[in-house]
Amino acid sequence: MPRTGPATPTGHAVAPGRAAPTGHLTSARAIRIAVVTALVGVAGGVAGTAVWLALQLIQFVAFGFPYGGHLEAADAESGWARFLAVAAAGVLTAVAWWALRRWAKRTVAVTAAVAGKRMPAVSTVANAGVQILAVGLGGSIGKEVAPREIGAWLAQVVTVRAGLSPRETRILVACGAAAGLAAVYDVPLGGALFAVEVLLGELTFATAVPAFATSAIAAFTARLVIPDEVLYHVPSMPMSESLLVWSVIVGPVLGFAGVGFVKLTNRLQAIAPKGWHLLVVLPVAFALVGLVAVWFPEVLGNGRALGVVAMNASLDDAAVVGLAPILLLLVLGIAKTATTAVTIGAGAVGGTLTPSIAIGSAVGGGLGGLWLLLWPVDSSSLAAFAFVGAAAFLATTMRAPFTALVLVLEFTQQGTDILVPALLAIAGSVAVSYVLARRRSAQMA
Repeated sequence: MPRTGPATPTGHAVAPGRAAPTGHLTSARAIRIAVVTALVGVAGGVAGTAVWLALQLIQFVAFGFPYGGHLEAADAESGWARFLAVAAAGVLTAVAWWALRRWAKRTVAVTAAVAGKRMPAVSTVANAGVQILAVGLGGSIGKEVAPREIGAWLAQVVTVRAGLSPRETRILVACGAAAGLAAVYDVPLGGALFAVEVLLGELTFATAVPAFATSAIAAFTARLVIPDEVLYHVPSMPMSESLLVWSVIVGPVLGFAGVGFVKLTNRLQAIAPKGWHLLVVLPVAFALVGLVAVWFPEVLGNGRALGVVAMNASLDDAAVVGLAPILLLLVLGIAKTATTAVTIGAGAVGGTLTPSIAIGSAVGGGLGGLWLLLWPVDSSSLAAFAFVGAAAFLATTMRAPFTALVLVLEFTQQGTDILVPALLAIAGSVAVSYVLARRRSAQMA
């Protein structure tokens, strides 16, 4: 959770009972910080736009569908064409990542960049490019790491000669990474919260102002190119007592599931293949993902296709062939968990943000369908259950409840009616993850 407290305009904490120092921020310095902040926001917008354009091109070449082609590819007839695309992604990305790790400078994670470590230009851009290639060709992993890395790198480029303090530079590099996220998904508020809650862990005047400014500028910049569209179209989500009670019950369940997912991916990432082994393991893993996609194409890509399917499912959905909607959603949630874990464990680089939304919405929708059999309501739609499931699961995997809720709200552009059940479920899921973390710390002590 971010710590809060007063701070001077330059970001220095103020001790309780003492007045803030004055005179630290001259007009010239304030203008310089404002200009650099604006440039970081534009850079984040450029990063997000570049990632989006590259992804559209790759998806169009691979599947013939731009603008989020995995959703359309899921409706296409040729399952083996999907298999071939994902298998090809495994070979291409394995060779690319092997070459990068063998001959290029070691890449620097965003968290390390925020701490002050320099990001090498060629390695950073190339690594992000391979991530987008993997996602665009159907790899079961999130794309959000790529715009964050490019945004953070560009922020370092902008701030390196600006004469800023180390703390100011740290804040703006975090804001640059978050601005890339805000741009590629058009989530300005979610991006700002990601900077202060996840990357900086601090909510003060010195962090909030640049975070809000850079994410807003980045989102506006990206909108000049990226179409303004809802990422997850969701039908109306009526409130009911049944939904509220279910949210209280399912929150802790999704908390356990989210902690398990994080543990699984962390352990697999720790034993991911190194050296030439990557050339063997990664293509095999992608081929397995492609094989699953022959029958369950919703597992393709970063998870948006599955999220849309889950949030538009209903108990009387006649489009489901061979399986009841409840069983299908649960199977898809398990399949997405497995394919994402296998992809990460095989050595691929990427995020788990949108995969978490996909898994949470599928499991939430499936469990919500079972609940409606016990406590029926007027509507047969599973949208509200999928939404709540996505928010609660993401809050656990991100360890950032505020950011998670706002991201799902912005992704779906829903109003405040769904906040009450979502908050109840998030409270339960985060409480469980906190208790489990404390217990693990006590056991290690």
